[in-house]
Amino acid sequence: MLRTTAARAARFTQRTALLLAVASTAALGACQDTPQDQGLTGPSASQSKEAARADVGDDEDDSADENTVYEQVEFLGNPLVSEVTIVKANHDKYNRTQPYNTAEFGAQSLAFINAFRGNQPVVANTLGAVLYPDMLIVESSRNPSTSGWLSWALANGWGGRNLKDDVVDAGLSAIFGKIITADGAYCNNGELPLCTDNVPANDKAFLRTFPYLAGPTL
Repeated sequence: MLRTTAARAARFTQRTALLLAVASTAALGACQDTPQDQGLTGPSASQSKEAARADVGDDEDDSADENTVYEQVEFLGNPLVSEVTIVKANHDKYNRTQPYNTAEFGAQSLAFINAFRGNQPVVANTLGAVLYPDMLIVESSRNPSTSGWLSWALANGWGGRNLKDDVVDAGLSAIFGKIITADGAYCNNGELPLCTDNVPANDKAFLRTFPYLAGPTL
């Protein structure tokens, strides 16, 4: 929950006052041989810690709560794996899986690719190695100028994914076009009818500072 600056300042002031009170009590107790004889019945150290935790508890991040349970509702590594090659009825299940679940979903992706390029198993085999495990792979030992999606597998490149990469066109062209082989291709790379989403560029420029992505179009 977001709080205003004033609210945070108030909470900080309360915590500071509490800590000072605890410190003062501890210091005073250390100077007295028998604090009970002086009528000092302040909180014990354990009670003070519990009070401090209770005071700051709702300001802490969820990551500090051992009882927090997170639920995965979306999973996307390489582009177009679930959107294009996984049976629609299995999308929700795929969104809750892990990158290395090749045995269950890899077969679906290969079946889809082979349905269109069945006479070219090299296409399915190459893409199978690229798409599974379903995560972006970066070969950091290679020249960063060779970075780009599919580059690590197809061009001994750096891998990863550049912001400027048109991964939709690249993915469609790899399946239906000539990126891997021209044999049995349905279209030229990056061209209709099947090798492009027909969105040639961003409608906004990328940012020059973090988070680098262009702002949303409202």
